[in-house]
Amino acid sequence: MRRNVVRLLLAMLVALAACLVGPGSPAQAAVPDSPAVTYTNPIAEKRADPHIFKHTDGYYYFTATVPEYDRIVLRRATTIQGLSTAAEVTIWTKHTSGVMGAHIWAPEIHFIDGKWYVYFAAGSTSDVWAIRMYVLEGTGANPLTATWAEKGQIKTTWESFSLDATTFVVNGVRYLAWAQRNPSEDNNTSLFLAKMSNPWTISGTPAELSQPTLSWETVGYKVNEGPALIQHGSKVFMTYSASATDANYCLGMLTASATADLTNPASWTKSSTPVFQTSAATSQYGPGHNSFTVSEDGKSDILVYHDRSYKDITGDPLNDPNRRTRVQKVYWKADGTPDFGIPVADGVTPQRLSSYNFADRFIRHWEYRARIEANVSPLADSQFRVVTGLAGSGTVSLESANFPGYFLRHKNFEVWVEKNDGTSAFASSASFYRRAGLADSAGISYESYNYAGRYVRHYNYLLYVQALSTATDRADATFYAQ
Repeated sequence: MRRNVVRLLLAMLVALAACLVGPGSPAQAAVPDSPAVTYTNPIAEKRADPHIFKHTDGYYYFTATVPEYDRIVLRRATTIQGLSTAAEVTIWTKHTSGVMGAHIWAPEIHFIDGKWYVYFAAGSTSDVWAIRMYVLEGTGANPLTATWAEKGQIKTTWESFSLDATTFVVNGVRYLAWAQRNPSEDNNTSLFLAKMSNPWTISGTPAELSQPTLSWETVGYKVNEGPALIQHGSKVFMTYSASATDANYCLGMLTASATADLTNPASWTKSSTPVFQTSAATSQYGPGHNSFTVSEDGKSDILVYHDRSYKDITGDPLNDPNRRTRVQKVYWKADGTPDFGIPVADGVTPQRLSSYNFADRFIRHWEYRARIEANVSPLADSQFRVVTGLAGSGTVSLESANFPGYFLRHKNFEVWVEKNDGTSAFASSASFYRRAGLADSAGISYESYNYAGRYVRHYNYLLYVQALSTATDRADATFYAQ
């Protein structure tokens, strides 16, 4: 009896506490499902049309177009960054004559039903522009040492320019997506989709999902190519590349319900503007021909793509060898759609910092004033590169992703984003000690370098550097890296 009374009293106390907290009190944010991941770009020089596949054996497998257009290469490493220095193996070389003898482009590696498959495009020695899609099949646990056999050409509706085959599974059905010239259209390539009867054969009549009709899809050339698919929740997203392969190259996106008939073009909606494009601010030009992989912990989606570090190209862009493989994290909006942001500057990729006690709010700059805000647009306003502190001495500084050279700094104890003027005063005000989160050790708190005991915290959603005395203060000064 006494035990039951104690239990009843405890239940009443819990209920009373819940009432006292009330619905208006800010709740503590959970540790993010997708914590920050950082990489150093570029991953690989002179490697275009990159494809990175994470296998169940713990390795990432990487293939890409080489500038000589004469072979298919593979690398593997246990981390994405490790691919930068991994040994590269040639698994197949172009034919000396006939088909598959020229323009070896855009290989992708997949593991299907216990075997490896590489999809690629190739021309012929008699006509280098007779580009068609082909498949290699590899037998063996490690594709770098596997035995490879040619499975031949992927046959489609027409014998016309076709390339950029990719395969994926949605709801247990395997599909092939690719780009091809439709002889009845006045463009270079459109996007097609079909189900597969085996890894080298499509079934049924291909569906034409997208034509290059918008202004940003038709600069230089009328192009939709390089499809890549990512699924998130109940939706599937197909990114693709558009326009000429110079600084105008960019990504568009098609969206469909994962439960829809994907072979029905009406199931897909096209973005009206590019979802990823050149950023002069970060010196990244012509980002495109992407693929997707996942982070080492499996908690973040990673965009893999190529671009150049300069705008102006002499001659045909296809003869310029300097497209580089790069990676950066994909962020997801509240409505479940991806936000790719901008192609970030070379070097360490940026992070976002979410509030401990306002889970949907991130540190961002708005008219150079730092604040926390939800649904940040553009995304890059809430991305910062964590770099060695301008003041040194074990500190860090937070550099704006879309304004390189601008840093979070305090002045009059308010936090702003301002350009580094090279002075020691700026360096001191833009440097912080990274501490374990004051309200949660899994988070982060930033202590001022030149005002010991003062921390970056939000107050009325604006950021300040202040001394802390209460639990609320410490909560306001705690952030999670995402």
